[in-house]
Amino acid sequence: MLFLLNNTMQDNWILSRIERCNDCDACLEVCPTYIATKNPLFSPKGRLKSVKNLMESGEITEEMVTAFYNCPKCAACEVVCPQDIEVSKIVALIRNKIVENGKGPLPVHKKIIQGILEKGNSVNGDPSERLRWLPEPFEPQRSWTLFFVGCLPSYLVKDAAVYSYLVLKKLGVDFMILEDEGCCGTYIYEAGEVQIAERFFRENADRFKKLGITRLIVACNGCLKCFKYFYREVLGSVDFEVFHVLQVIYEELKKYPSLLRKVERKATYHDSCRLGRGERYTEEPRELLKWCGVQVHELPRSREEALCCGSGGGIRSAFKDLSFDIASNLLKQTEIEELISPCPFCTFNLNYTNKIGHMGKKIIYITKVIWESLTEG
Repeated sequence: MLFLLNNTMQDNWILSRIERCNDCDACLEVCPTYIATKNPLFSPKGRLKSVKNLMESGEITEEMVTAFYNCPKCAACEVVCPQDIEVSKIVALIRNKIVENGKGPLPVHKKIIQGILEKGNSVNGDPSERLRWLPEPFEPQRSWTLFFVGCLPSYLVKDAAVYSYLVLKKLGVDFMILEDEGCCGTYIYEAGEVQIAERFFRENADRFKKLGITRLIVACNGCLKCFKYFYREVLGSVDFEVFHVLQVIYEELKKYPSLLRKVERKATYHDSCRLGRGERYTEEPRELLKWCGVQVHELPRSREEALCCGSGGGIRSAFKDLSFDIASNLLKQTEIEELISPCPFCTFNLNYTNKIGHMGKKIIYITKVIWESLTEG
């Protein structure tokens, strides 16, 4: 048996997880990449077998690189796995190994990482236009709470930035924003570039500490996972807490739900992988929507078992067609015209798929619905 990660403890940990798999195939029923491709290699079970082959042969094949980079790390498999195998963690460790061996990240990942390092965002946006989304002049101010908007909301899914900002202001939440906010760095970590991610994370953490920031509010689920988990994993500890904007809004509005006017509408609520499955934050968004007068419809799979939209983990940039197929599968199961999402990346990918596929849906970031209810009448 060859050493895989040059770390005996990690090797033993991975091997123990692989040996737990009893070939029950439960993961095949929920894995978005397997459902879309029917390729056993692109399934949790197939990925585990690839790792075992790697540990025995030491060879990283091209197919294996594809299999580990086309995993959205949605963790749907982990919910149904009777052996509690942490597939997402194994995928992350193998991506690191692929990078160490010079076979990753993929070219498109390298390009995006370079853009993050040069421009401070993952979408090739002009840094001078970072705050173009602002609906009103915002005077610079100091606060221990930072509304960290994120790359996608700042440039491509501006509704997530605009309406999150407006709702927070309306509810009297004290916060600051940064003109030169930069990126959380999740894309760097997800691509397996842990050494670059460590430097990047440290710079952000040091900056927050210098500014006296002890709480982050984020509109992006990727930012949430990165700041809450990846930073601590890589740096050991950080001096701030992080909350999704919905968590903050819910805590404010549950004191005075009567602030929300009933805006009668029917909509499907989609639990994003990071917030729904990752944080188990499922009932509060539905309660918020009901306070707004929304008749909430459910997908066949919801909450911790919700369908992945196919955009996370770096998959959409490198495997756009696969991401499209996964998103199409989700939208085909949505009977109601409106679909409400708490994730900018889900919103972006589902909107793109809806437009290209002529699927007749309307995908809305959730704080827009809350804002409309707050200002109705």
